[in-house]
Amino acid sequence: MKIGNTFAAVAAIVSALGIASLSIAAGIDDPRRVDYFKTFEGKTIAFVPVTMGIDLTDGWASVLQAQADDLGMKFVIRDPHFSADAGAQAITALISEKPDVLIVHNPDIQSYAKLLKRAEEAGIHVIQVNMRSNYNSDAYVGADWIGIGEAETQAMVDRCGAGTSQKIAILQGQPTSGSDSGMMKGAENILAKHPEITVVSNQGADWDATKARTITATVIQQNPDLCGVVGFWDVMDLGAAAAIKESGKKIALVTSGGGEQMACDNVEKGVFDEEIAYPVLDQGHALAVMVQTVLQSGQPAGKNKFVIYTPSVRIAKETLHPGLCWSAQAIKKN
Repeated sequence: MKIGNTFAAVAAIVSALGIASLSIAAGIDDPRRVDYFKTFEGKTIAFVPVTMGIDLTDGWASVLQAQADDLGMKFVIRDPHFSADAGAQAITALISEKPDVLIVHNPDIQSYAKLLKRAEEAGIHVIQVNMRSNYNSDAYVGADWIGIGEAETQAMVDRCGAGTSQKIAILQGQPTSGSDSGMMKGAENILAKHPEITVVSNQGADWDATKARTITATVIQQNPDLCGVVGFWDVMDLGAAAAIKESGKKIALVTSGGGEQMACDNVEKGVFDEEIAYPVLDQGHALAVMVQTVLQSGQPAGKNKFVIYTPSVRIAKETLHPGLCWSAQAIKKN
């Protein structure tokens, strides 16, 4: 049967059965779409990190900049370069400039607390990322530090049990930071269940790899049978890894970090035994969603109290696979 005859036959059957003529469905408009884009058009998002130039803040900023470009918003960064005083000055200036949303990466739990309250009183939505302050603002987006502290410490307990010295060291970054205070609570939760584990040192290295190297070398000298080190940030803990290598001893090193490619590379090479990661680009997307949420909420600044604890990922030799870590280098190329 020819194609033309086939179509004619089908048409005849449809007509005989009384079936209505077939037609292409009309498009359906979304009544929310116009208002959605109007909500964000012309808005300003300000970001005050601890510093730029590290995988965490560069990763978050890349996602936030892409969101701003897509939605017609302005995204500005005020970089205090690890200075809490410069950060306080930046926030004070931004309160006068009145951005719609202020995203803050706190250096510790106290330095910016009063300023964040002032910002919300001035009508600015405040989102705290990864390191909180004592002030409970519109939203916190970041790692579940207690959970990460528990996971890191349990990983070390598993390595330093019976048959070892059962001696470990804890290497904090800044003990007054929101991340360290949470991780220490998590560590304490696990250590309370394992009285056989002895913590021979618990010191802060101010997020500095050189200081971490010096502290770790001293601890190893004082405790030549040290079993392991629990570190609180992978970039800093490269210093601890160097001290362990120089000692020539087999000492475990468990750390945490943003899950950048260097973490996977160093686990693969045996520099780190394990990293409990909070993937930075996932956090960036959660931040972007929270920006949209507070702007669409219709609530005044300070009214909402949202929390998003971003999932963690275990990086160990047995979990390594392509794509597990993200690439800061790829972000810079884009």
